[in-house]
Amino acid sequence: MNFRKIFLTALALQVSLCFTVVAQKQFKALLVTTTKGWHHESVHAGVLAIQQLGVRNFFDVSLFENPNGFTDKYLEQFQVVIFLNTTGDILDSAQQKVMERYIRSGKGFVGIHSASDTEYDWDWYTKLVGRMFHIHPVIQTAKLNIVDATFPGMQGLSDGKLWTDEWYEFGPEKIAGLKYILAVDETSYDPKVQWGEKKGLGMGKLHPVAWYHNYDGGRSFYTALGHLPAIFSDPAYLNHLYAGIFWAATGKKN
Repeated sequence: MNFRKIFLTALALQVSLCFTVVAQKQFKALLVTTTKGWHHESVHAGVLAIQQLGVRNFFDVSLFENPNGFTDKYLEQFQVVIFLNTTGDILDSAQQKVMERYIRSGKGFVGIHSASDTEYDWDWYTKLVGRMFHIHPVIQTAKLNIVDATFPGMQGLSDGKLWTDEWYEFGPEKIAGLKYILAVDETSYDPKVQWGEKKGLGMGKLHPVAWYHNYDGGRSFYTALGHLPAIFSDPAYLNHLYAGIFWAATGKKN
């Protein structure tokens, strides 16, 4: 009788453990949409799209909502932090140190579109992103160029593929070793723009729009695509975005 009770208890524990393992998601992402400047119309579509990416690819997505909650203790549960169309100075000096420690612990960062228009005065962050937004012309249709087809998520994107977006012109590299994967063909649209005394003339033969790199113990992926709400329902874009999130969270290029 005692043996039967022990057996049933062990069986129950085993079943419970199996359910726990099954329920364990691949990783957990913190989605930050804070803005202290321009508010992109696509933020709402982006949040819904990334939440659905989580459902489809079995990872958790938590939306960052408490401005005072950006702490070491809170961040330790996440494997990747995603800045979705953030703008301006969104973290105070203490929170910046939290983010630095987070990346140094081996975690990941993903920046989408105006994440490069965020925290210009935080030198560590500008190096994390890799390049910062300078200016953009009017929204236009242009042709994409594949720079590195070996990075995951490029299957739906190809040389000459037409893409309509807000084509950011970037300042110089903030750090060496950026690995470019996607660019825009400047001969396929008009990159010239002027905002008062600020001018944009294009970036030349290589005008990158997506890249990744290892940084300060962690990983960083950035894509400039993502200005228009409709982009977040495009399967090719979602595949590109998820590949970046997956790599930043896990370090894997499956």
